[in-house]
Amino acid sequence: MVRACDLHKAKTVVELGAGTGPFTREILSQIGPDTLFIAIELDEHSVGALRREFPDAIIHHESAANLQECLARHGRQRADYVFSGLPWGSLPADVADAVLNAVFASLEPGGTFVTFSYLHSQMLPGIRRFRTRVLQHFASVSTSPVVWNNVPPAVVVRCK
Repeated sequence: MVRACDLHKAKTVVELGAGTGPFTREILSQIGPDTLFIAIELDEHSVGALRREFPDAIIHHESAANLQECLARHGRQRADYVFSGLPWGSLPADVADAVLNAVFASLEPGGTFVTFSYLHSQMLPGIRRFRTRVLQHFASVSTSPVVWNNVPPAVVVRCK
């Protein structure tokens, strides 16, 4: 997820759906000392675990659709990178649209949106809808080769 990202130069990095923090750990290890990092997680138990594991990180307990409001609370309008661990294939269409609209509105020009999806979910209507939306919005959308070592196997999607 963070490979090929120049995080140490970023001013603002956001993670949506931080879950238990595996990407959070990698992101925090690569950002610069002046980079603002914000994680947004809806699940209350995950928020508590993230706050214990990463006590210096900013963790917001709310919907990823509130991305712009979260940035504004910290004096920012846009992020250089937005990472997402959200399950695009199983999100209701209105929720996915609200989150994607927030991502589109919150990325710096030239910014990068990185997410993933499991190989077995590629034909789900939610993933197809997600792909259509990002292809319409971003100048560049690339999908990694299958990461077979991940369980279950997954692909990483990078949007610029």
